[in-house]
Amino acid sequence: MDNILEVKDLCGGYGEIRVLKGVSVSMKEGSVTAFVGSNGAGKTTLMRLLAGLIPVSEGHVTLNGTVLNKLAPPDRLALGLSLVPEGRMVFPDFTVADTLRMGAYAPHAREGWRDRAEQMYELFPRLRERKSSQAGYLSGGEQQMLALARSLMSKPRVLLLDEPTLGLAPAMVKELFSILSDIQKTGVTIGLVEQNVHAALSMADYAYVFEDGHVAFEGIGSEMLASPAVKAAYLGIDDAA
Repeated sequence: MDNILEVKDLCGGYGEIRVLKGVSVSMKEGSVTAFVGSNGAGKTTLMRLLAGLIPVSEGHVTLNGTVLNKLAPPDRLALGLSLVPEGRMVFPDFTVADTLRMGAYAPHAREGWRDRAEQMYELFPRLRERKSSQAGYLSGGEQQMLALARSLMSKPRVLLLDEPTLGLAPAMVKELFSILSDIQKTGVTIGLVEQNVHAALSMADYAYVFEDGHVAFEGIGSEMLASPAVKAAYLGIDDAA
């Protein structure tokens, strides 16, 4: 598989605060790449830099060979890069159906949006049941499914997810990871920032462990999960416990 997204020597943050300090990562087309590590390590900042929500200070980001550094979020979306942000960020007064329609607002995604919405209802049966409900009345799990479906409506080639299971019950977490597996099988490349380290590394083809704004370890997801040193030092998992 070829790399669809490449990040080289990326630096950036918030105002005078530099959070990422020369990060280099890549994502292979059709794969799942996990970004894990402690709170404040720079994972969410990476997602926001990739999506264009905060500017790049140094380094570059390329998607399928196109440099993204100076492109606005809608332009990145048009190229196939979509972010499901931490906290879901659904509009509470919009219905489920309205939210899905809004997800296809980009010019390249407008054609066939109704068929795509039907695909979302098949992938997320609960959303079909709540089709006319306002997003603000959905459960946390249902809102996460809606946020994910909204992003899929944009026909992404690369789907970035920032803490998708945050605050969800274990049963909902299991269901969500099953859905992500189904999404990957359609050819969508997935970048995953996730607090559930075991689930993330179990699913990931490749993983990066972040520490203090840089990549401390990287490797095949299952191998990272099996490494006692990585688990104890960076992931908060102690085999002796």
